[in-house]
Amino acid sequence: MVLSHGGEPWRSTGPVERRTRERGPDTAPDGGSREAGRAAARRADRRAARITGGAQELDRRLRDLLRGGLAAADGPEYGLWEETAARMVDAQAPGLAHRVRELGSVAGSGTGWPARLLEGCALLHLLDSAWLGLDRLPGPLAATVRSRVGLTTSAEGPAVRDDWLVLAQYDTPDGRIVTRRIWLHGRESGRIALLLSYGAPGRAPAQALPVGTVIDAEVTTYPGGGRLRAELGERFGEPAAATAPPPGGTTADALTAYGHALRDDPWLDAWPVTLCDVVPAPSGDGWQLVGAADGSALPVAPAALSRPGLWKLVALSGGSPLTVFGECGHRGFDPLAAWRPDSSDDVGARAAVALV
Repeated sequence: MVLSHGGEPWRSTGPVERRTRERGPDTAPDGGSREAGRAAARRADRRAARITGGAQELDRRLRDLLRGGLAAADGPEYGLWEETAARMVDAQAPGLAHRVRELGSVAGSGTGWPARLLEGCALLHLLDSAWLGLDRLPGPLAATVRSRVGLTTSAEGPAVRDDWLVLAQYDTPDGRIVTRRIWLHGRESGRIALLLSYGAPGRAPAQALPVGTVIDAEVTTYPGGGRLRAELGERFGEPAAATAPPPGGTTADALTAYGHALRDDPWLDAWPVTLCDVVPAPSGDGWQLVGAADGSALPVAPAALSRPGLWKLVALSGGSPLTVFGECGHRGFDPLAAWRPDSSDDVGARAAVALV
């Protein structure tokens, strides 16, 4: 029997086909997925609109703060930070909320806090302005802004299979959850990858990799942020002990790498680097890593000065040059792992020593 729908004839050959036709275009086998895609797009548009409203409100509040003067932010009754952070949570922009709370911890935090607060306000203003002008940004920078604001994305692109050296693993509290960071270095690709995992309140993240081991695995990167963040895919075989540290450079190379990374992500606090032939040495009230070849130096970040890992690093060196992996940023260099100054091929002698 030949029927007509919308002026186009079609033929029914049995009850199954008739039932399919009667459901209409939105409930056809592939119509469900199309409708789900449209629903997801509508939800994304609604969230983007809420974030835009939050960014506009944040911009007004930052302007009011600077107009009234930073000195007011030091008072115990000053409630801008938590209130504004809550508003950003309501706007579904957790990245903005996190940065607002960070600013709240800067006010009255010691000598020079007004300058640090002003710097933080400037970076936060840059981020909310970037969101409001997102359509004018190049693709990679737009992806970075989405990530910084708090929009989640999926790993994309081809998976890279390599022998990945586990450089460091450490946990940091992030509100009520715990964030675990694992740094990897690809032996053949030369790439650095960051794995992130999260633990519920009171529970450690499930993903764990022993520092100093090598895993044969596939890794897929996320967009934005210098394409550091990655997702661990299929693993092949068992982890093996590493026999050598990753290749590295000088302190000047580390600063150059961080500077280049800031072009892609102006909100980047630090960049992963490996320093070769450096010696830890005291410097005033702190410590620094001095290049054995050229005498150039990087200060050790304040966060590392109170950790036991600093003394492990000093003892490991014993005044001799060694290889150190860590994060280089505007606060200095945060050492995360080191390798003994030993040229032997013995695996134990060249094992990584975790500093966090």
